[in-house]
Amino acid sequence: MKATDTYVIDIMYVLWYYDYESEVCAMLVLNATDVRKEWSLVIDSVIREKPKFIKRTRDTLFLTDLSVLESLLSAYSFTADKYIEEDGSVTLSLIEFDLVENGENESAALRKLAAAILEYAEDYYDDSAFWVRGARKAHLPYVFKALILHDVEKIGGLIELR
Repeated sequence: MKATDTYVIDIMYVLWYYDYESEVCAMLVLNATDVRKEWSLVIDSVIREKPKFIKRTRDTLFLTDLSVLESLLSAYSFTADKYIEEDGSVTLSLIEFDLVENGENESAALRKLAAAILEYAEDYYDDSAFWVRGARKAHLPYVFKALILHDVEKIGGLIELR
């Protein structure tokens, strides 16, 4: 991925995040009618070449393969504050969103927190029309990261403790 590609994606995310109406350069955008006529070719192109921007009426969509999305989200990680309780158990408090889990040791607490992250991501996605419009809009990249990984062990391995 070139730095310019990242810049374009970052600008797209910022514009989406702040609810600005934006137009992607007309040279980059495919018309939805043309995409529908050539659906298989477009999908093959997205998978083998690059993501596509698609314009339908007043909406612009971004079509990509999951490996590209995973790369875009690689900068996002989970961070948790670690607390040792009086009984010796470990409590982890996720920084990115309000999740707190306790376990008999750090490993158990990490597993529980990773499972809670995945459960939260699934719930968020199920009701995303509500969540992406409100105060939890900033959770979206973390939600997609958890959904793409969809593995408690992998998610747990990404949690940085402080």
